[in-house]
Parts: sequence; structure tokens; C-alpha cells
Amino acid sequence: MKRNEVKYEELSPMMQQYLDIKNKHLEELLFYRIGDFYELFFEDGETAARELELTLTGKNAGISERIPMCGVPFHSVKPYIEKLIDKGYKVAICEQLEDPKTTKGMVKRGVIQVISKGTLTDYEMMQPKDNNYIASILDYGNAYILTYADISTGECMVSQIKHNNDSLLSEIINLGIKEVILVDNSNLSLVQILKNNYGIEISYSNNYLEDDYSYLYKDLDDKFVTGLKHLFYYLVVTNMKDISNIREINVIDKDKYLNMDIHTVRNLELFETIRLKERTYSLLWLLDKCKTAMGSRKLKSWLLHPLKDIDELNKRYDAIEKINTEFIIKDELREYLYQVYDLQRLCGKLISGNLNARDLLQIKKSLSMLPNIIEDVKKLDFNYDLDPNTEVYELLEQAVFENPPVTIREGSLIKSGYNKELDELRSIRSGGKEFIASFEETLKEETGIKNLKVGYNKIFGYYIEVSKGQSKMVMEDFGWERRQTLTNCERFISPALKEKEALILNAEERIIDLEYNLFNELKEKVKEHIFSLKKDAEILSEIDALISLAVCAEEYNLVRPVLTQNNEIRIKDGRHPVVEAVSNGMYVPNDCLMPENVNTLLITGPNMSGKSTFMRQLAIIVIMAQTGSFVPAKKATLPIIDKIFTRIGASDDLVSGESTFMVEMKEACNAITNATHNSLILFDELGRGTATYDGMSLAQAILEYISKNIKCKTLFSTHYHELTSLANEIKTIKNVHVEAHEENGTVTFLHKVSNGPIDKSYGIHVARLAKMPEELLKRANAILKEYEDSDTKSNIKQVSLFDLNLDEPKELEMKEPDKEYQVNSQNQELLTEISNLNLDNLRPIDALNELYKLKKLINK
Repeated sequence: MKRNEVKYEELSPMMQQYLDIKNKHLEELLFYRIGDFYELFFEDGETAARELELTLTGKNAGISERIPMCGVPFHSVKPYIEKLIDKGYKVAICEQLEDPKTTKGMVKRGVIQVISKGTLTDYEMMQPKDNNYIASILDYGNAYILTYADISTGECMVSQIKHNNDSLLSEIINLGIKEVILVDNSNLSLVQILKNNYGIEISYSNNYLEDDYSYLYKDLDDKFVTGLKHLFYYLVVTNMKDISNIREINVIDKDKYLNMDIHTVRNLELFETIRLKERTYSLLWLLDKCKTAMGSRKLKSWLLHPLKDIDELNKRYDAIEKINTEFIIKDELREYLYQVYDLQRLCGKLISGNLNARDLLQIKKSLSMLPNIIEDVKKLDFNYDLDPNTEVYELLEQAVFENPPVTIREGSLIKSGYNKELDELRSIRSGGKEFIASFEETLKEETGIKNLKVGYNKIFGYYIEVSKGQSKMVMEDFGWERRQTLTNCERFISPALKEKEALILNAEERIIDLEYNLFNELKEKVKEHIFSLKKDAEILSEIDALISLAVCAEEYNLVRPVLTQNNEIRIKDGRHPVVEAVSNGMYVPNDCLMPENVNTLLITGPNMSGKSTFMRQLAIIVIMAQTGSFVPAKKATLPIIDKIFTRIGASDDLVSGESTFMVEMKEACNAITNATHNSLILFDELGRGTATYDGMSLAQAILEYISKNIKCKTLFSTHYHELTSLANEIKTIKNVHVEAHEENGTVTFLHKVSNGPIDKSYGIHVARLAKMPEELLKRANAILKEYEDSDTKSNIKQVSLFDLNLDEPKELEMKEPDKEYQVNSQNQELLTEISNLNLDNLRPIDALNELYKLKKLINK
């Protein structure tokens, strides 16, 4: 049965109330509170039953047919909501706004919050070490304005992004944004990529919140203010969120940071591995020794936004050196930080109203560590203004029980001595229990009924129970009134017992109500200090992140890099830190020397020899250095890099239907279009996705273009050994190779980078390592010899596993063509096309397009 199939006027009043509320929240699954359950009806009930694997039942709603319904207990609703959010649904929580006990007629109900992927405030539903960002995107024609916030921590940022989907997509994915708000779906290609490829929730809003948070907009560009108003309307009005946790707006100036696109972050495995999409074995996994979730998030933010300011970076280096010279203080601080909870998200829960008594205890426990932390930070001479928040700590120490229940309506929240009225009510309750025990003994003595008992149940309250055998001993002058006859006993009440019962039960109910009110007052008192608590949380996260980098520097034998304003790279015995950490001491370090007059290292060597690792190693050392970390090397002198571009590994884009080669060309084009003199480019075997001569031609053209036009630091690995001759023509290109050693038919990869090009290839050897069938290898070797015998163009020889001692090939003379070259119509068209090219005005992407056109003419 569907919602629109029933007649509104025939429904029960409660179901009419449900429909009135549901019609305002058509996009959400409505959790409708009835007593101790949240119930979902009609299509919502069917959806929830299917997705949560619950039983779909029916409910009487005033019409002849029962309507579809499923429900979940209110006290255990979180895992159900979390599962629905993970599946991409939004949930509206509809609560009872009045106490059913004191309300006559229909209980008033209303939606108190809407929950979606980007608006979670309960940190039990979030990854503790990741931010949970929601973003607004506004299109200004020449640029995108990206506004994003984590309302669980109160962080809010704005930035201006280049007006192309690739730049915007990179920013969204790198930040890990969970939900995006758009004005409309005009950018359909972006919407499809975000939803289908990355599971990001898309919401639409064309409204802007006016004036309410104008204090946050001071000195901001009008475009940024508009972006904030767009985001805030969705949070405050549509999703009913209190965003007073947001105290300041941070403008992300892309020019202040080393920029990395989505491919670079992925290829370098900064936050997750390519293969398993897991944090383990990523760079962040290696560097994150933080003791708090806040510190882990701060460290991730540093890695995502490496600095370009040498002075700021040297401050971090100085801090790491200081921490490691005071190892006792370092260990103490780590122990103290281990006992600090996620203050940022606790503040978020405090603002949203979701805080329980155990959360307040976590705040108290965290604050109890501050005096020790402040003392140790002073010993390190760090300029951090931590507030001990003594008033908040003492308030919580006086007020909250050490082991309170999770639900704040269960009582046992507030300590004795905090509130006089509460203490008096507890005394009445306690005295009442003592009275019951005393009253029972007195009755036994007065009546002579030795097995008499005083008991209690919810239906009859307190009662006097006498066994059947002794019920005749109950006299009329006792003044007792019979209330219940059971098989084995009779139950009575007396005026004295009922009088005391009223006092005891009234005290119990009043205690629960008073504790609830006192707890809410307590939260408001703590909320008055929210700004100071948030400031402490931010400082603690930074201290934790710095200590994590200091621990890594010591544990992994890292050194302080020297940063310069020139364009020189000098790394002595550099290492890839993650590969080294998992290689059980077998890692081979390598130098990377690129003085001012060398911009490009052209790397040759066998597959599996370590070319890609050497390339990634340099990029990771640069990123670590500009994050503020020490680096894996004996010595490192580095320039400030503004952008890193990578093309490493081969992969199709199956979703968009693009081949490996098209993906390769797009990524290459992105690099050569956006790189500057201060950038770093890593190209691994560019051109391998197409035919040999096509690939070689493109690789050479791109290499020449980078060397002559961009002149940035570049690592370019290749199997096209013909390219090594470019080092003779372009003096900024230097050949290096990864060594291999052959002996008695066995080839050993040494993983050592040395000067000069390699003169041999080892493809069949790699195939043997991959356990290819021996018969297949023998056939490959025979075919290889045929190619070598007929090859008149190359002096590169494939080393045979079957005959490793063959003489090196001799230089062959080039013969003149047997026939005179004939210019036919097709050749003429080709020559005309080439002669019409204006090489001085060609952009990189235009050059690639022209090459495709020329190839098409040749293949006619």
C-alpha cells in the first residue's frame, strides 16, 4: 500500500499527524516516535524493512486495511540509522515533543533533525581519524567556490577552484567530502562521477541563509560569503543543525600549499593503497603515531596541504628537534595525550544536544590531563596558550557520577551534594525503603503472622502478602483491604502503607525529572566555555601531530631537510619510507642528484628493478619535507615545490569507457598544461599504451616539451632506449639506470640507481620470475632472436636466459632505400598538413591532436 493510495480523512488522527509531517520530508525516511519505538510506515516501512532486514508488519490506521510498518527500539536506533546512511538514505527523526503522561489527547510531534552522510554529529557513526565534510559548490563561470565544513568538529573552510571538473573533482575526493550540495544538476557529468564512482551523496538547494551568522563573514570576499550562506541554509534550515560550533572560517589559499591532484594522491598512496583501498601501508599509516583522533585528523590535513613557507616549515623542524632532545617529556606527553578524548567532536555533540553523561565524563577526563600537558609544553618552550578550563573541570567533578548510565532518563547522573533538593528526595526514597523493611517486621510482631511479606509491583504498588494457610489470621480491626487473591496467597493494602507508598513513588519520579533538568543545566554551563574548549582541542591536535612526526623521525632514522630558494635537489641515500618499513631491512637506498643545470632524470632499467619506487621516493620525500616532517635520507637539500604531477602505472577508466592510453594522455596533458618551473613531474613509461613508434614519438615530444618549455624537475622512466640519446641534445636531461647483475644464466636486480643509460633489457627474465611455462619462455626466446636478427635500427639487445654469453651486437650500417621515394596524393596531403603546422603557437594538447590526425592520414 502506497501513501497516496489512502484517503486522508479516513485515517486515524495519529496517522493524519504522520502524513502531515511526512509530506514535509519526502526525501527522507521518517523515523516516527511512538512510545519506546521509532516506526516507519508505507513506502518508508517497506524500504527500511528491506534494507535493514527487518520484518514488515502492519498497523491499524483507521481504515479497513492495515498499512505497512516496521519499527526499531528507540534506545538502540543508532546502528539502524548508520546502516541506512551508509546505503545513501537520509533519515528524519520525528520525536514526541510532549510528555505522554501529562498530555491529554494527541501527543505533539515534530522532526528535530535530518541526518545524511555529511551531517553526522554522533562520532560513533563516523571514522574517528577522518573528517566528515559536507560541501557546497557554486559556479561563477570563471571559477568554482567550494565551501566545506565538518559540523562534528566545527571546522569550516572556503576556497576558490579552477573552473574545470578535474580540479574540482580532485579537491572533493582528496578531502574525502561525503556530501555535496549543488544549486542544480547542470553539471551532470560531475554529478554522475561523484555519485557513481565515489559514492558521494548529492543534494540540491537554491536557498541562502541571510544575516544569522554575519559575524563569521568579516573581511571575507563576497563570493565566499555567498558560498557560506548556501551551505548554512542547507545545514540550519533543511537539516535543522545548530552550527554555533563553527567559530571561524578558514580561507584555503591554494597558492600557499603544494598542490596535488587526485592522481598524485592515489599514485603515491598517501592515504590508502591502490590495490586494497586501505589505510594500512599508506604514507599516512606510517606517519600516524598520534594518541588522539584529533591529532590523526590534523596530521592528515598537513599531508593533504603541504606548506610552501620555509619559515613555517623550519618552525616544525625546530619543534621536532626539541621534542626528540627531551625524550622523557615526549614520553610523558604521549601518555597524557593517550588519556585525552576527542574534544573537538565532544564539543560538536555538546552544541547539537546529543551529549550524554558519559560524554561529560570524557570531557572531564580530558581536562584532568591539561595541567600536566601545560607544564610539559612550557618545559619545551612551545608558545601554546592552553587554558586548563579549571572551572569546567571542577563543575563536572562535583556534579557527575563516575559510572552514569548512557540514557539520561535513567537517573543516577548527578552526585550527592551537588543539589540540595535532589539530596532531600533521595533521602526520602532511601528512608522509604528502610520504612518498608521496618514496617514488615512490625506487622509480623503485631499480627503474629510470621510468613507475612511486604512486596511491590507496578500494577498494585506496595502490598501485604499473606499465605492461604495464614489468611484467616487477618482480622477486620487491622483495617486492611483485600486487593488480590492468588492460588497460594492473599494480598492486602493498609492506609499506612499507601501513605508511605505515595511519598516513595513520588520521590522516585521527582528524582528522575530533577536529575534530567540538572543535567541539561549542566550542559548549558559547560557550553558557555565552548570557545575555550575548542581552542584547547585545536592546540592539542597540533601538539599530538608534532610529537607523531618526532616519533617517526627517531623510529625511522629520518633527517632534517635543508630547504632552499633555488631549484636544486640533492638527496643522499634516499629511501621510500613505507617500502623500507615492510622490507625487513632489505631496502637499497639511492641518491637523487639534480643540480640547477639538470631538470630531468631519464630512467631506464628492467621491469621490477625499482624504477617506479625510486620515482615515488622522491615525491614522498618532497611531500614529507613540506609537511614539516624529517625525511628518509642521510642528507637532503630540497627546493620548494608548488605542484606534483604523476603518471605511474597503467589503468583503464572503465566507467567512462576510456582506454589506458587515453587516460595516460589526459593525465600527461594535465601535467604539462598546469606545471610550472617549480613543479615536480613523474612520468613512468609514458607512451606504452599504444603502438611502439606512436608511443616513442609521443614520449620524446613530451620529454622535449617539458625540458625546453616548462623546465621543471622531472623523473621520466622509459623502456624506449632510443630516448636516451636525448641527453646528448638537451643538456638538462641526464641518463640514469637501475642496475642488474647477470651471472651463470641468472639475473639479479640490484635496485641501485647509477649514471648513464642501461644497455640491456630483461623482459623474458621477468616472465620467468612470474612462473610462465617453460615452453612459452623458450618460444619467446626464439621469437626474440628472430627480431634481433632482423633489427637494423637498434643496438639494444634483449639478454637471453638461454644464451647469456652471446656477443654484443655490432653496429649496423643503414642502407639507402632501394626505390626512389614517390610523392603520391596521399603523401602530398600528409606533407601539406605537416607544413601548415604553426609549431610556435601549439599547446601541448593541440600537439597531441595533430599527431593523432597525422597518424590517421598515414593509415589511410
